[in-house]
Amino acid sequence: MKIAVVLALLALAVADKMPLTNPPVAILRSSQVNPDENGAHSSDFEAENGIVFQMSGAEGDEGGANMVGYFAYPQEDGSLAEVKFVANENGYQPESSLLPVAPAFPHPIPQFVLDQIEFARLEDERKALEA
Repeated sequence: MKIAVVLALLALAVADKMPLTNPPVAILRSSQVNPDENGAHSSDFEAENGIVFQMSGAEGDEGGANMVGYFAYPQEDGSLAEVKFVANENGYQPESSLLPVAPAFPHPIPQFVLDQIEFARLEDERKALEA
């Protein structure tokens, strides 16, 4: 334990002497609305380096928090990375051109496979009706 404290103090002393390589980023705009009696809340900010974040939400029907929001940040090539999102009972659902897209299926599905899938579906329906 003593060694951890000494190392932490040493790290602070060294960090204090090191030059600041990335100056602090100023916050241009910031607001926050704390939850009201219905659980409604929001938060947003904008930084001078182009980072933007906006979020608002309320208590969901099933007790969790439902939120919608948006964030953006500048990329190294100068373009703006943008993400819209919804977070609710169905999970976190981001929407952005940055997100990967699954490739198309490499070949058509043979008809006998489609027939078997349909047979299984009909069989499941029949069993559900009998129960």
